[in-house]
Amino acid sequence: MKVAIVRERRAGETRVAASPDVVKKLAGLGFEVAIEAGAGEGAGVPDQAFADAGAQIAADAAQTLNGANVVLKVQRPMTPADGGVDELSMIPSSAILIGLLNPLVETGQFAGYGERHLTVFAMELVPRISRAQSMDALSSQANLAGYKAVLDAGIYYKRVMPMMMTAAGTVAPAKVLILGAGVAGLQAIATARRLGGVVSAFDVRPAVKEQVESLGASFVEVEGAGDAETSGGYAKEMGEDYKRRQAEAIHEALKKNDICITTAQIPGKPSPKLITAQMVADMRPGSVIVDLAVEGGGNCELTEYDQVVQADGVTIVGFANVAARLAADASALYARNLLNFLSPMVDTEQGAIAIDWEDEVIAGACAMRDGELVHPSLTAAQGGE
Repeated sequence: MKVAIVRERRAGETRVAASPDVVKKLAGLGFEVAIEAGAGEGAGVPDQAFADAGAQIAADAAQTLNGANVVLKVQRPMTPADGGVDELSMIPSSAILIGLLNPLVETGQFAGYGERHLTVFAMELVPRISRAQSMDALSSQANLAGYKAVLDAGIYYKRVMPMMMTAAGTVAPAKVLILGAGVAGLQAIATARRLGGVVSAFDVRPAVKEQVESLGASFVEVEGAGDAETSGGYAKEMGEDYKRRQAEAIHEALKKNDICITTAQIPGKPSPKLITAQMVADMRPGSVIVDLAVEGGGNCELTEYDQVVQADGVTIVGFANVAARLAADASALYARNLLNFLSPMVDTEQGAIAIDWEDEVIAGACAMRDGELVHPSLTAAQGGE
C-alpha cells in the first residue's frame, strides 16, 4: 500500500496533508509513504523531518504519485485548466483521493476523476456525528481561523483590546461582536475574551446561546428564530421576515461595537449578507470587520476577496484561506483528521485497503466510487442539470 502526498500548488496554500507524527503512524499501518520534496516548506516542516519519520522523499509530483493507492491532498488536484503541473493526470487509475475538495461548489472536478475511475472522499462531507469528531477537518481548520481572526482584528484596530488602568488614565476595553457561533465563532469569542474584550455574539440557532454565554459573552437574540439548525448541525437559510428582524438587530449591535468578526456560512451556498454598506457607514470610525466567510462571497457586502479595504472609516479584512496562515498547526491537525479517517479502511493483518461501505462515516464522505458519483447532494445536482 502506498500513500502519496504532493506539494500543494494552489495560490496561497501553505499547508501540507501530512506531519512527521502522522507519517510514522501511516507506516505503522503498513503504508509506504511518499512525499514530494518541499511539500512541508510552507508549514515549516523540512524534508528531513519527513524522512526521519519514515517517508520516502520524491523528486517531483510524478515520482510521488507513481503507483500510489491513496492520495492525500489539502486542496483538489491541479489540472491543465489551472496551469502548471497536471497532478490529476499523474494519479493512478482506480486510486483513492482524499482531501478538502469543495465538492458542492467545484462540481466540475468530478468529470476528470470519473475518467480515471477514482474513488473520492471529500473531507467536507464527513458527517457531523460524535464518532467522526476526530475526522472533522472543517472544525479543526475553522477553530484556527476563529483564533486568527481575532489576532487580525487586533492588528488593524488602532486601540487596545483589554481595559487598562494606568497612571495616565483608564483605557476602555474593546467591544467585540461575533456573527455566527459555530466552531470558528466560538473560538473567536474565547480568544477575544482572553484578550480582554467585551464580547457579544449572534447566531440564528437559539440552541447555541448556552455555549456563547458559557464562554463569557452575551447573546444577541432575535425574535422568531425557531428551529434554524439542519440535521447536520449547520445553520440553515431563514425566511424573509426573520431576515428583516435579524438585520435590524445586527445594525443596532454594530453601532455599539468596535470589532465585528463574521463567520456565517451555508454549505454549498453563497455566504449570507449580514452587513450592508449602510451598516458599515453607521459604525464607529476606526472600527474593524474581519470577514471569515469571504470564500463564499463574504458576510459583508463591502468585503473584497483576500484584501483589506477601508470604507467610511471602517477597516474590512477579507483574508482568504485563514487557516493556511497558521500552516504548521493547521497541517498537523488536518493530517491527524486524515489519519483518523483513513485508518478504518485498512486491514492491517492483510496489509490491504478494505473499505466498509456500510460505515456511515465512510459512505457519508464518499463523493465518487470507482468513477461514479454516489453522494446524494452531488447526484441530485447532476440530475438537476
